[in-house]
Amino acid sequence: MSFRRLARLLLLLLTLTSAAEAQENRQGRRPIIIIPGLTGSELVNGETGELVWFRVSRSKNDDVRLPISPNLNRNRDSLVARDIIRGIKIASFLPEVEIYERLLAALKANGYHEARWDTTAASDATNSYFVYPYDWRRDNVESARELVRKIETLKNRLKNRDLKFNVISHSMGGLIARYAAMYGDADIPAGRPKPNWKGGRHFDRIFLLGTPNEGSVSALDALLNGVDYIAGVNLPWVQNLSRFDLFSFPSLYQLLPQKGAFRAYDENLEPILLDIYEPETWEEYNWAIWQDKGFSKKLKPPEQRAARAYLRAALLRARRFQEALNANGSENIPVTFHIIGADCKDTPAGIILRRDKKQDRWITQFAPASFTNSSGRKVTAEEVRKVIYTSGDGVVPKSSLSVENILIKGKAAVLPVQTQVFRCELHSKLVTNADVQQELFHLLSVSAEQ
Repeated sequence: MSFRRLARLLLLLLTLTSAAEAQENRQGRRPIIIIPGLTGSELVNGETGELVWFRVSRSKNDDVRLPISPNLNRNRDSLVARDIIRGIKIASFLPEVEIYERLLAALKANGYHEARWDTTAASDATNSYFVYPYDWRRDNVESARELVRKIETLKNRLKNRDLKFNVISHSMGGLIARYAAMYGDADIPAGRPKPNWKGGRHFDRIFLLGTPNEGSVSALDALLNGVDYIAGVNLPWVQNLSRFDLFSFPSLYQLLPQKGAFRAYDENLEPILLDIYEPETWEEYNWAIWQDKGFSKKLKPPEQRAARAYLRAALLRARRFQEALNANGSENIPVTFHIIGADCKDTPAGIILRRDKKQDRWITQFAPASFTNSSGRKVTAEEVRKVIYTSGDGVVPKSSLSVENILIKGKAAVLPVQTQVFRCELHSKLVTNADVQQELFHLLSVSAEQ
């Protein structure tokens, strides 16, 4: 080859490279969708606009508790999701409690801007992020299908059917993202679920931050004892969620630990086999809400009559939801998943069940506390800790995030994961942790280069 021809070839390659780089700069980075976790979205009265969640005291006109009936789809009230919770101001003399505000600030610092689902122009879609608030009390399948519809409406309006998103999902939000990718705008298939990945055409990369892919014992603890936190931040002076509130949330049952990822032990620390998705188990171990002393006072007569049928329906729906997520129906999955979480905190992964003979009831123990068994032997707190705790972020075990226990036919993990990153942080602070954000943006930049 002559020198002149070689020079022309090099010039052509440089021209093509410059054109490709210019095209990439024009196109920019893929837009991002932020999906918060349980309790991470504001809920307002759809008619009056009154903020119901989160606020310091309960509303006089609205409640976060959903109606109770075995028809889960009809258990609706007037509340709608308005925005993700960016931060909480408890009182003028206290600093704001950051929830997702710091993550959004980091996105802006990295060159992204916030876009709106109903007003963003095509020219503003790149290098942008959309927040997806949803009613976190309701069925996660419903929230996933609504997400898919919002995406399709946006793509139609922008006249860009090929537009794809990256997703940053926190906690339960990751389950919503997974279902949306696996099934699109479809309910759980009858019979044995088999994903068609129709929703996958909308996504490139899905980041799962602290997602309980195999569930969390903390969900069972909440259903039995209630919680006093918002998005995982302990706020003991303000509105909490009682077990009667949480009983009415179908989404929380869908966070229960799955078979193979749950451990129960007796007073001698010997394993107990039980199925937490069977209502009979709840009644046997005194978990059923109708066995609570406040049942007749906290629930209205129609709700009391519907409680048993509702619990059965909620547990069945949760089992079906997890079966759908655990199904493996394709080798050509159009989405890549990336796990980011923690593996340094003591995290509940099991329970102790022991009999209180004086009260003639079962005690369900979640904490690593000492006790004396029926034979008079003192079981130490450290012994308890060893059997019911594991490593994680304090709420979600590392094994649940990584899907370590559940396999498809013993061959392949149910969740195809490309990368896993673990840092030392609490569950509620994963999205605000600077090291986590650095890893997240590194992975996003790698995505943009590919």
